[in-house]
Amino acid sequence: MKTQNTTEKTSLHPRNPHRFRYDFDALITVCPELQLFVSVNEHQIGSSDSEQAKQTIDFSNPEAVKALNKALLISNYDIQNWDIPAGYLCPPIPGRADYIHYIADLLATNNNENIPEGETVVGLDIGIGANCIYPIIGNSAYGWSFVGTDIDEKTLQNCKKIITNNPKLIDVISLQSQIEPRFIFKNIILPEDRFAFTICNPPFHASPEEAAKSALRKVNTLENKKFEKPVLNFGGQNAELWCKGGELGFITQMIYESAKYPMQCFWFTTLVSKKDNLKSIYKILNKVGAVEIKTIDMAQGQKISRIVAWTFLSEAQQKNWKF
Repeated sequence: MKTQNTTEKTSLHPRNPHRFRYDFDALITVCPELQLFVSVNEHQIGSSDSEQAKQTIDFSNPEAVKALNKALLISNYDIQNWDIPAGYLCPPIPGRADYIHYIADLLATNNNENIPEGETVVGLDIGIGANCIYPIIGNSAYGWSFVGTDIDEKTLQNCKKIITNNPKLIDVISLQSQIEPRFIFKNIILPEDRFAFTICNPPFHASPEEAAKSALRKVNTLENKKFEKPVLNFGGQNAELWCKGGELGFITQMIYESAKYPMQCFWFTTLVSKKDNLKSIYKILNKVGAVEIKTIDMAQGQKISRIVAWTFLSEAQQKNWKF
């Protein structure tokens, strides 16, 4: 979709289609329900700008974000039927798209600088969530196939509904329930499996209280107000928001398990939101014998994050890998 405003979000990946200001008029055309949440922010841009250029939504309202996501999925990814249950995480699509495009760059470094495309390139999405966003974007952008896993049955049922309601996804996204929540790859990676990459947005927090405080900070920042009661305006079930040991605990478990499947995945990757966790993550990766470790910086607005990727394949094995 072409936009009428050329203000560019240069922090996003160059191939990210969401680098430019949203064309709300065009988005409302494909998703009329978005109209309910669009307003004009007189303070957002200079007074000389058009009313259309000042259009925005309340990003602290999960229903508004969901309506925007629906519109973006229709206009950019040809997903006509998408929804999530109340209370489940409603992710910002631009940031999710960035992760996918950086994974594509990562794969290209081992494929003569050409991004490998097509259904034979299979990714494993750890904690797919009810939204199914990563597989949708990855398949639309590069034709990749995905296996999505989760510990929550309602999450997987909603993903199944999204896939069924969008027939083009049926043959390229499969779902697998993790029946033992304390594990990540066990029960999921089978002897015959071969993944080009894994992808994961791990739980950030170590407790429900910590998750609630973080949600409160987000809302106060976006609304420029001071709320006292922590309300999870951004949605998210327990497993999506927190786990014992928090982000570092989850990624530590992931790294130790990944070492048990060294030849079945080219690149294991995960988002790391807390920079302070990197030192410990590198130490553990070296301990389990990762051959190569890469850190890819990402930014969406004021939010800074990064992807940590590691492989157990030797240089010769990397060259012999067929995408």
